[in-house]
Amino acid sequence: MTPAELAKTVDHTLLKPEATRADVEALIAEAAALGTYSVCVSPNMLPVTVPEGLKVAVVCGFPSGKHDSSIKAAEARLAASQGADEIDMVIDVGAAIEGRYADVEADIRAVREAIPGVVLKVIIESAALKDEQIVAVCEAARAASADFVKTSTGFHPAGGASVHAVELMARTVGGELGVKASGGIRSWADATAMIAAGATRLGLSSTRAVLDGEQAAAGY
Repeated sequence: MTPAELAKTVDHTLLKPEATRADVEALIAEAAALGTYSVCVSPNMLPVTVPEGLKVAVVCGFPSGKHDSSIKAAEARLAASQGADEIDMVIDVGAAIEGRYADVEADIRAVREAIPGVVLKVIIESAALKDEQIVAVCEAARAASADFVKTSTGFHPAGGASVHAVELMARTVGGELGVKASGGIRSWADATAMIAAGATRLGLSSTRAVLDGEQAAAGY
C-alpha cells in the first residue's frame, strides 16, 4: 500500500475540546493536501467549506454515548442538514456491558432513521468490551442498518483500536458493513496493521506523520 492509497482510507480527525475554527480550517487544508477521504470534526464546527471530493464526518453522542436516543437522533439530523456526509455515533457502552443489546440496537436505529442516505458509523468502544460483547454489538449495528462499526472514540481510558478487535469486528460483519479503526493509531505500522486486520477506514489525527512513516505524538 502506498501513502496515497492509505490516505484514501483516512478520516482526518480533529475532536479536541480546545479546537478552534481556525484549527478546523487548517485541518481541511491539510486533508486536501494529503488526499484523505474525509475530515472528522465536532458538530458545532458545522457548516464547513471543503474542496470537491472531500467528505465531512461529524461525531454524535460523543464521547460518552450517554445521551438519550432522541438527542442523538436530533444531533445527527442537525449535522446532516448542515452538510455532514457521515455520522460517527457512540453507543451506550454500559448497555452493551449489561447485555442490553436490544437497547443498543434501538439506539442505533433511532439515529439511522433520522439520517436516511447519510453514512452511519457506530463507535462501540471496543477496548472496554469483552469479545462476546463486541460481536453482539456489531450484530446489533448490522441489524439496525448501520454502514460501519468503529472501534473507539480515542478518549476512553481503556484504550483505542487493536488488531484483535478489528479482526473480530471484520469477521462478525463479514463485509456487510465497513470497519473503522480509530484511537491510538500513530505510525505507518499501526495503520497498515489495521488495514491488514480488516479495517476499511481509519480515523487519524496525525495523518501527515503516519503517511510520512514517522511516529506521531500521543493523541486521537
